[in-house]
Amino acid sequence: MAFWLGIDCGGTFIKAGIYDDNGQEYGTFRKNLTVINEYQGWAERDLNELWSSCAGVIKGVLQQSNIAPGLVKGVGISAQGKGVFLLDKQQRPLGRGILSSDQRSLDIVRNWQQQNIPQKLYPITRQTLWTGHPVSILRWLKEHQPECYSNIGTVFMSHDYLRFCLTGKIACEVTNISESNLYSMQTGEYDTQLASLLGIEEVIPCFAPIIQSSEIAGYLTEKAAKETGLVVGTPVMGGLFDVVSTAICSGIQCEQKGENSKLNVVLGTWTVVSGITDYIDESQKLPFVYGRYAQRNQFLVHEASPTSAANLEWFTKQWPQLSYDEINQMIEELPKAESSILFVPFLYGSNAGLGMSAGFYGLQSLHTTAHLLQAVYEGVLFSLMTHLERVLKRFPTTKVLRLTGGPARSKVWMQMLADLSGLPIEIPIVSETGCLGAALAAMVGGRIYPDFTTAQQQLQHEVLVVSPDWSAHEKYREKYYRYTQFVNALKTLV
Repeated sequence: MAFWLGIDCGGTFIKAGIYDDNGQEYGTFRKNLTVINEYQGWAERDLNELWSSCAGVIKGVLQQSNIAPGLVKGVGISAQGKGVFLLDKQQRPLGRGILSSDQRSLDIVRNWQQQNIPQKLYPITRQTLWTGHPVSILRWLKEHQPECYSNIGTVFMSHDYLRFCLTGKIACEVTNISESNLYSMQTGEYDTQLASLLGIEEVIPCFAPIIQSSEIAGYLTEKAAKETGLVVGTPVMGGLFDVVSTAICSGIQCEQKGENSKLNVVLGTWTVVSGITDYIDESQKLPFVYGRYAQRNQFLVHEASPTSAANLEWFTKQWPQLSYDEINQMIEELPKAESSILFVPFLYGSNAGLGMSAGFYGLQSLHTTAHLLQAVYEGVLFSLMTHLERVLKRFPTTKVLRLTGGPARSKVWMQMLADLSGLPIEIPIVSETGCLGAALAAMVGGRIYPDFTTAQQQLQHEVLVVSPDWSAHEKYREKYYRYTQFVNALKTLV
């Protein structure tokens, strides 16, 4: 038998999973990843620790599954996008990895907005411009850490760095790097004029050659083999932006002649709403974010922000005696959408404006911990709705939401989303979509499947369906309206 290993590097965990040619899972293994918040608004990761954790989950899943390393025929990596992971000119880790949730470049992005730089970039890059983009972080390094900036040898995103650790080869994978704001959607190459516009033209030679998701990027080195337990020479593929990985595993398809029936919603560290298309719609007035999809000649259209389940994780750290089962039970026992409490889920970033923060509003003496938790659940979904409503303008024929991520395990949270959106929720029964998507990249690279569309069609997964409770729909819509009014009021204070 042949097996395929997928690695998923997220904001909170790094995971590894092993699968056969049919996508059947034989084991998964995970480790927590530390986020270093040395200063307010900073979010960093130690690069040596990241690689050590990656090697650890590979070794862990091999031991757990009891699969001989020689049977693993390929490795793929799925990882969160944006941020910056640097090598110096001697190809050694340079400083810490800076994550997409980092906000140190806030003033730089504000200045660019005042100069209408985002509007000049968008027709070329099809990206918005915010603090987590590589270009924003690189400009900050140039201004505040010039010695580090001058010593940059290679600019990576997180899965590019891990692939380098596995193979020693330097490359940037297309689904991730296409959203760097230095990539031209028309030419499929880096654009030096973009770098000049952003004042970072010196760094363009430090961006690596672009490779495809299923392309063999290199082969496992002897050093990496010793640390992971894999066999020297195992092929390692380009990999995937994790939003692409979950879209593949969710089963959503490219729209056909303007018709699209399903969108993918991810609730994890980030909230993401995405659809697939084979063209850029020039008639749209909203600046939709496009990225290259794993399937050639297709695009991922998405809206995203770090306003998701990480807010709940923070809350549970303050009240560690509560399990997720207890939290769900407490919320389920409350009347739907009747509490006056609003929660703005901006602990790690905002989708309503730069510099906005999280908070509760509407507390009264009658409220309990259960009401606060219910407000967190609602706030995360209200923030999601701002993205969903925009994406539905691009894909107006959507009839179903396919949902992946940790909150999918909560029936009460999923029912809340169905009630709020008025759309059925379908939850694919896949334990780790990031790992499976990465493994599929390895399978396509290993010629088990000719392309991602074929792989997706062959590996159909059972889905759990949650239908809207129409008696609660108007209540949630009214509370969502109050949420949007409250957020708009908060904007005047920033």
